Amino acid sequence: MPSIDVQASSSLRKRALGAGAWNLVSLVASQVLRLGGNLIMARLLLPEMFGVMVIATTVSVLLHLLSDVGLRQNIIQSHRGDDPLFLNTAWTVQIVRGFTLFALTLLLAFGAWVAQVADLWPAHSTYAAPELPLVLAVTGLSAIIWGFQSTKIDVAVRTFQQKRVVLVDIASQVVGLITMLLIGYFTRSIWSLVIAGLTSALAGTLLGHLALQGPRNRLQWDREALTELIVFGRWILLSSMVGVLAMYGDRIWFGGTMTVAQLGVYSIAVLILSSLQTGLLKLFGSVALPAFSEAARSGDKARLQRLYFHFKLIVDLVMLFLCGGFVTGSPLLIGWLYDARYADAGQMLAILSLSFFTLRYTLSHQLWIALGHTKYQAMDNIIRLISLWSLIPLLLAIGGVKYAIWGAALHTFPTLILIIYVNCKLDIFSVKRELVVLPMMAVGALCGYLLTRLFAWL
Repeated sequence: MPSIDVQASSSLRKRALGAGAWNLVSLVASQVLRLGGNLIMARLLLPEMFGVMVIATTVSVLLHLLSDVGLRQNIIQSHRGDDPLFLNTAWTVQIVRGFTLFALTLLLAFGAWVAQVADLWPAHSTYAAPELPLVLAVTGLSAIIWGFQSTKIDVAVRTFQQKRVVLVDIASQVVGLITMLLIGYFTRSIWSLVIAGLTSALAGTLLGHLALQGPRNRLQWDREALTELIVFGRWILLSSMVGVLAMYGDRIWFGGTMTVAQLGVYSIAVLILSSLQTGLLKLFGSVALPAFSEAARSGDKARLQRLYFHFKLIVDLVMLFLCGGFVTGSPLLIGWLYDARYADAGQMLAILSLSFFTLRYTLSHQLWIALGHTKYQAMDNIIRLISLWSLIPLLLAIGGVKYAIWGAALHTFPTLILIIYVNCKLDIFSVKRELVVLPMMAVGALCGYLLTRLFAWL
């Protein structure tokens, strides 16, 4: 038996490392494409266009996450994750959800137009931008497109077959980038951003069906599969509903208090930070959740604990280094990448980067999901929601937008109380492990400071 356990552990580690390597490729390529495209478009378009696009993107993501029942997580975690009947039921639910989201987007676009006609928004606010209603309506088409995305992608992630998934993701981004640059160059309009998003979604969906192995999806409905999806997804749904309001609450508030140009500058700071953070979460999550789920299904608690601590050490060191580095080096980074119109994004990014400190604990969420404790993730997001929606309006009243950005950066810190409590309960919290990694934040801050001084001297 011990030799079998060792072989299983070695096999899992090998497959996880292989998946991690491909996800690292995806992370680097994705951020190079995204940042490179943004740098070019920042020179072709006005900051105001990015401000409008922030609101349209926020609405799209809000609707997607407000209706997220964890289909991908369920496929990865479930014992039926490779059953065609189960997968087809999930795909059918996904399609219905896509059409529903598009209809809701159209209603919101109509509401935005009515509000503008009735002069309900301050004239200087982003919500008053005349392009916003139509941009919202067209952007909503992405919900239908993504609704048809193949479950082959989820199965590939479940079984650590990351290579084709990464290639599909990169290819769809390249298609979107080329579309954006061509339309942006010839039109200098916000529609280059809108159409690029739709084109990228269409390419990703088609490639997911055509480039990955596995049975084709078809419309199918199974009551038992649907019941499992609902039971597993109910806490995911609650978590997503409150989590997205916490994640995008800053843009909801700032859309009514910032000018379109200010929100455009803020969007640059958010873009850089979210690109890196989302990429890292995708990298760690796409490896950690399948690994944790497989270990949890085996029933070996000690093996799962060792796996968690191994992942956590890597995540902690990376996140804390980036936290310190961005705090001191953000103004230099923005000065390198953008012209003087976006200079204020440097200080905004420095403040927002404090969120790296708590972001590293999202690894615990992956373990909670693998163990079926999805209620804790919902509770975590409820705390975030209450914290953000209390801090931002309070700080806006006290000191305006400059103060409120601190609320956006620090609102996740109260969740540490829950995380420590739950992890102690699951026997995966160690004070020694928490303290030993903290100096990495000082190392990152020193590196950022020295780079800033060096380039100031040159």
